[in-house]
Amino acid sequence: MPFAPNNTKFGFTLLWTLATFGGFLFSLLLIEVGEKPDVGVVEAAIGGFAIALPQGCLLKQPIFCIRWILSSLLGWSMIAAIGIGAVGWIVPSTQILPLRILSGTIYGGFGGLGIGLAQWLAIPQPVAWRWIFVSAASWAVAVPVGSAVGIILHCLTQLFLGEVIGLAITWLLVGILTGINAHKLRS
Repeated sequence: MPFAPNNTKFGFTLLWTLATFGGFLFSLLLIEVGEKPDVGVVEAAIGGFAIALPQGCLLKQPIFCIRWILSSLLGWSMIAAIGIGAVGWIVPSTQILPLRILSGTIYGGFGGLGIGLAQWLAIPQPVAWRWIFVSAASWAVAVPVGSAVGIILHCLTQLFLGEVIGLAITWLLVGILTGINAHKLRS
């Protein structure tokens, strides 16, 4: 039987990671990375759609895919509207590494919690509650790591591109960490 990546845990995690990371790269064509006040609700919704569409295509049922996209749009819009910001597209204004790590953990955790709560609405109920914690923990780990890489690269190169690479690392980690658990969503 040929390798079917969507049918194994590792294969699905790989596809989920590629879908998430690819969605982020596509979103960079649509919205501009900036500091918190620069990335508003509309940009967060556009970016959220760019991520949720390829993720949703990996889910088994078409209605689940639609609910996933709509709930993701709600989550990203909600966290931007309440002041947390579009976590995956904003660069912290502080240049102090320990503060970036601390604020990245806090904002990442709260942002992931908001997104997870919204996506919880789309998930079939037996496993839904776990997704909230998976999302919050994934973002609480990924944002400070990506933010630390971003500030280091920015300092070394004096190019803002270092910060964008840090955001890409964030999305790659989020894709991996959520992908490890996302295969359970399809059952």
